[in-house]
Amino acid sequence: MACLLAHIANGQEVRNDTITDRTHQLREVTITESRRQHVVTSTAPLHIIDRGQMLSLGMTDVADALHRIPGVTLRDYGGAGGMKTVSVRGFGAKHTGVSYDGIMLSDCQSGEVDLSRYSLDNVDQLSLVIGDNDDIFIPARNAASSAVLNVQTISVPTANRRPHLTAQLKAGSFSYFCPFIRYEQSLSEKFAFSAIGEYTYAENDYPYQLQNGNQVIEERRTNSEMYTGHGELNFVWNADAFNRLSGKFYYYDNDRQLPGQVHYYTNVSQETLHDRNIFGQLQYLTHNRTGWSLKWNTKYNWNESAYQDPLTPNRYNDATYWQREIYTSLAVLYTPTEKLSFDYSADYAFNNLNSSADRTINNRPFRHTFLQSGTVKYSSGRVTALARLLHSTYLNDARFGESAKSARRLSPSVSLSFRLIEDEDLFLRASYKNIFRVPTFNECYYFHMGSKDLLPETTDQINLGITWGMTENSLTLQATLDGYYNYVKDMIVAVPYNMFIWTCVNVGKVKVLGGDVTANATYHLNERQNLQLSGSYSYQQAENHTNPASPYYGYQIAYMPKHSGSIAMGWENPWLSLSLHGSGVSSRWANNQHYEDTEIAGYWDMGFSAWHTFALGDQQVEARVDVKNVFNKQYEIVRFYPMPGRSWLLSVKYQL
Repeated sequence: MACLLAHIANGQEVRNDTITDRTHQLREVTITESRRQHVVTSTAPLHIIDRGQMLSLGMTDVADALHRIPGVTLRDYGGAGGMKTVSVRGFGAKHTGVSYDGIMLSDCQSGEVDLSRYSLDNVDQLSLVIGDNDDIFIPARNAASSAVLNVQTISVPTANRRPHLTAQLKAGSFSYFCPFIRYEQSLSEKFAFSAIGEYTYAENDYPYQLQNGNQVIEERRTNSEMYTGHGELNFVWNADAFNRLSGKFYYYDNDRQLPGQVHYYTNVSQETLHDRNIFGQLQYLTHNRTGWSLKWNTKYNWNESAYQDPLTPNRYNDATYWQREIYTSLAVLYTPTEKLSFDYSADYAFNNLNSSADRTINNRPFRHTFLQSGTVKYSSGRVTALARLLHSTYLNDARFGESAKSARRLSPSVSLSFRLIEDEDLFLRASYKNIFRVPTFNECYYFHMGSKDLLPETTDQINLGITWGMTENSLTLQATLDGYYNYVKDMIVAVPYNMFIWTCVNVGKVKVLGGDVTANATYHLNERQNLQLSGSYSYQQAENHTNPASPYYGYQIAYMPKHSGSIAMGWENPWLSLSLHGSGVSSRWANNQHYEDTEIAGYWDMGFSAWHTFALGDQQVEARVDVKNVFNKQYEIVRFYPMPGRSWLLSVKYQL
């Protein structure tokens, strides 16, 4: 029984809600050490950022946190309302899954998840798994991506019946205004709930410069206003020591203007985009004394995206798209001994897409997805080994016209962790994963670009690494070093069919050779002071290997920097806690052909944070100031979308 409970505790979805003291310090001390140990012993690359690090190392949003993880390339279109998507080790954003409280998010239209929709103020932990981590008690869908970003929100309390309230107000540059409130309470020893509400307004009218030869033009972003709201309801019901039911209802509404690309001598744009997203999800978890555990997930998701461009003749591009998904999953875990465990997971999902623009998508596609995974894990004192086989079936159809091709595939993966020195936290790890990605509805059906004959993209990823951890007196150290090789074939790219029509075809091949380094140190000066230092570096040689006869063969693929890194230093103390942090990348190209004048300059972005917490009995007030881009660096992450220069953010948080 103890082994089973320990195994379940390693999963991303099961939380310890028995802590009676709700203070920040106790939560951090209780959880951080086990997470750090999990990173060191993992069989595949695993990067974890917990809530304590988010505070002490000056992270202001999800995008800022992801900049601290090696191997991550973030697409950021600038400003508070700019879309933010993440890709890992050259695979592209469509190969990176995002899990929200244990259940995957999805976008069947584009295949990419916009991370700007999720507030860091409600996040307890971010973790990135590259390949297959040694947590095997997961849905099959969570294993069906090359990498998975797990977003774990703050848990619902069950320890006492006192109400807990968090109220926060943020205000910053460019008319940024964001109130946030969270209320949570246990109604009994078994049932608790929480409610979260957030609203954000920003004009995003930040200044930028355009350089044309010797001429420098001062401009400001226009048509950038944003109104967005987000709400959540969560509950947990611990029926007894062996059964637990939890659920979430989520609503998101973002009505924004789109500033468009920056061009010389023109700044005209009237495009707008209104996104709405509603989903509800349930999770039931049960286990018994004989070594059996069962996890059932279910979810319904609805998404609307309404785009308008008044400047287009006859409003030709105006369209509204609707997505729907029904999803369910069942995972069974059997742990016959302390060393051996087995998991079988089966998932089903139904997706469909329709649109108000018949000329764009006129056949209303839908897809049935069946995923099954079988996993075995062996863990002894020095060796942890994992093997998984995933069977995927995607059945495509459409209400009108021809549908895209269906796909079936078996995908194996193996990973190993070996303790090199007994009683020392020094581990060698190796992993291999084969996986594939089916084309999105846009790639199959989009007007004058989609192709129904597309094949899935197939990926192979190999990783070899070493991890080390040490705790001695007041000093804790951790370091990881990983080298990897990735190969993508049948990559989907858009090529011109004639002067006016482009089409998606399977012609792309990409090879990625790279390495990641991380280092973290924490020194406890005394009971009231901590020093933290964190750094990461990533090298990625991501080359186009599509056609050896092409003059572009061997070129670095678009938007993929060869070098990237981050560093952060934090000092927590009773007077004024401080953090200095920076991240940056080398130069990149805006296209695979490396045309003249399409190179995007590299950058290094520095930030500074200061905060103090006041105790008012059993209540707390935290005042915080963050300064972003301290040196007012002018740079772009996506070409023609300038990022904000120096800006400030003030926040006041009250906790009861």
